[in-house]
Amino acid sequence: MCGITGIFDTRSARPIVYETLHRMNESQFHRGPDEGSLHMEPGMGMGHRRLSVIDVATGQQPLFNEDHSVVVVFNGEIYNYQDLIPELQALGHVFRTRSDTEVIVHAWEAWGEACVERFRGMFAFALWDRNRQTFFMARDRLGVKPMYYALLDDGMLVFGSELKSLLAHGRLKRQVDPLAVEDFFALGYVPEPRTIYRQALKLPPACTLTLRRGDPLPAPKPYWDLRFTLDSRISEADAQQELVQRLRESVRLRMIAEVPLGAFLSGGVDSSAVVAMMAGLSSTPVKTCSIAFDDPNYDESAFAQQVAKRYNTDHRSETVSPDDFGLIDTLAHLYDEPYADSSAIPTYRVCQLARRHVTVALSGDGGDEAMGGYRRHRMHVAEERVRGMLPLALRRGLFGPLGQIYPKADWAPRMFRAKTTFQALARDSAEAYFGSMSLMPLADRQALFSTSLKRDLAGYSAVEVFRQHARNAGTDDPLGLIQYLDMKTYLVGDINTKVDRASMAHSLEVREPLMDHKLLEWLGTIPSSHKLQGGQGKYMFKKAMEPHLPNDVLYRPKQGFSVPLARWFRGPLQARVRDTLTGQTLADSGLFEPAALRNIVAQNESGQRDHSVVIWSLLMFDAFLRNAERAAPVRQAALAA
Repeated sequence: MCGITGIFDTRSARPIVYETLHRMNESQFHRGPDEGSLHMEPGMGMGHRRLSVIDVATGQQPLFNEDHSVVVVFNGEIYNYQDLIPELQALGHVFRTRSDTEVIVHAWEAWGEACVERFRGMFAFALWDRNRQTFFMARDRLGVKPMYYALLDDGMLVFGSELKSLLAHGRLKRQVDPLAVEDFFALGYVPEPRTIYRQALKLPPACTLTLRRGDPLPAPKPYWDLRFTLDSRISEADAQQELVQRLRESVRLRMIAEVPLGAFLSGGVDSSAVVAMMAGLSSTPVKTCSIAFDDPNYDESAFAQQVAKRYNTDHRSETVSPDDFGLIDTLAHLYDEPYADSSAIPTYRVCQLARRHVTVALSGDGGDEAMGGYRRHRMHVAEERVRGMLPLALRRGLFGPLGQIYPKADWAPRMFRAKTTFQALARDSAEAYFGSMSLMPLADRQALFSTSLKRDLAGYSAVEVFRQHARNAGTDDPLGLIQYLDMKTYLVGDINTKVDRASMAHSLEVREPLMDHKLLEWLGTIPSSHKLQGGQGKYMFKKAMEPHLPNDVLYRPKQGFSVPLARWFRGPLQARVRDTLTGQTLADSGLFEPAALRNIVAQNESGQRDHSVVIWSLLMFDAFLRNAERAAPVRQAALAA
């Protein structure tokens, strides 16, 4: 696991400034504290910060092919690299190291752009082929590893693992993208390919970018997509057995390391299943880490302890207070752009704990998306049955007005929030699911945004992100469609972003067995009735794990990695909320309506409405603005530029 960065001259072969490239590379020191190296030649510079995990002795980067005509910088792991080495050797390639990085340069020589189709793993890399005068970037299928890039006005293309490395170049325009602001306040993150800045982009998952010097910058090219064919005729019993076999193989591949390795153990189904598989593959006790909370409403440590005891793991648990709100400014620096998932706080802490004992940790991330495990999945499928009974036009006419006039009831369980249900029934499938994922409704966002921001948006709504992906989903199965949407949006923009930044802040590599693309391709053939059955999410997965995990772990209500926002904002953070929402930073940005901000504060303090999620988003946006202003002002004028 590493940090990569670089500069490519798209026009000619102008000299690269050493100080600039060094500054970009060192901005990501936390991603790779073991070693740092640069490669420079006319028109090209690459930087690498290394966290040594595989081939510790000889796997330094930037890494070259035999005649030094191809050079690569790489972040991630190619789990099947040991299988690819003899195949490439048979084609005449000579290996000088035992690293997965060297597989990339030889695979590029052998298969060109198609090399990524042979890789099984999490990766983001950039390479330069001097003989072909070609620059090539790629990102893994599920977007586990990040890749940012921007074409500057002078024709220099800059790239890096984090946005801060592009900012460190010094010539990236810090003009805020109004569409990204709308996306953020709808979803809590800025989805691919946008970033908060107009000039910078994220390379989307499962995409490559190939650029020959002298040519215009092309659009990223997809090389893979997940299909929910749901056409397998496998029996439930056989599917459960095969699922265990496939998960065990995925875990085995991710246990290859030359440094201390362990796992997160939250006490939930997914991380517990990963630990169970690891225990069966390891000759020594698995090192496990978990966070315990001193508030029983948020604590899952007893369930983690059950699994640790069953598999005799070397378990470490640390108790923290749920009132761990001192990380707000730290998170703004880590994420570089607005990011509003408050579970980033406990995620940061568990990564901090794990790094004291291991360098690599396996996680259970992706299990809910892959297996249909979220409560919203069950709610959406139930609503789809009703939507399927009436045409959309009739539903809009019937349920739309009811959704407008029915009072809002944030305090009630969702099943009793008739306003939310009526609104969902009046929408098409993609719009309804977007509504269930949104932090705040469109009307509330419109009330929050300033007149000038709404003018710049020109009618754009973040629902278009979901509509675009829905058009490419290739399925109208209710569960399959929203699983696809999760894979393209929430998993990449929220979960993977959260884990990458929180782990790399502590120089910890996190691996993701439940996001193995071979496993997901197989799950895409399994009928949805195997995944969601009798109101039970992850039905097949839980049944398959019954011989391996206690029923208390498998069938208890899903708890999540949450923090008590509502209590914070009416208690210890009440003054900070008031000062922030009515303060100069948000006001000076020109993005928000001051009266709306004051109204949010008043309603939340009085208990009239629970605005905790919106308030957290505003706190994080304010922290982003203050973090950005330390380097350059962000003003409404930038929006109009």
